[in-house]
Amino acid sequence: MTASHPAPTSDSGSKFRTPVQNAALAVGAVFLAVGVLGFVPGITTHYDQLTFAGHHSDAALLGIFNVSVLHNLVHLAFGVAGIALARTFNSARSYLIGGGVVYLVLFIYGLVVDHDSSANFVPVNDADNWLHLGLAVAMIALGAALGRTRDDTGQPRRHR
Repeated sequence: MTASHPAPTSDSGSKFRTPVQNAALAVGAVFLAVGVLGFVPGITTHYDQLTFAGHHSDAALLGIFNVSVLHNLVHLAFGVAGIALARTFNSARSYLIGGGVVYLVLFIYGLVVDHDSSANFVPVNDADNWLHLGLAVAMIALGAALGRTRDDTGQPRRHR
């Protein structure tokens, strides 16, 4: 790029965002929306059975995914983190890859925990497990694929 047309940077003050920053922002916004929707009766079925935590919560987002107050709060926190970490290239990439790893661990947790036990404090069901696997794969893939266009400092790699 020329001096009159500098390359977009990933600085927090820049008005330009890289693809990985846009992806982190979008993922964060979706988590934020899901967290809010988990508290909306009708969108969350059996809302009157929403508990703070544990497998006793029969509330289900879209009638499919078990939720609790804790589960919704985690979605909200994950959403806020994604939006905040989208400010820089490196933090956006770390959010996507790190968040993907967290969801991979949550998928494994969902496979090994007895869904009717007190150890299922999130709570999760089979639909949640598959969603968590899909989120893990998608987030890691986005972070890895979109994060390859920059070096560790967030600057564009020089093509030779």
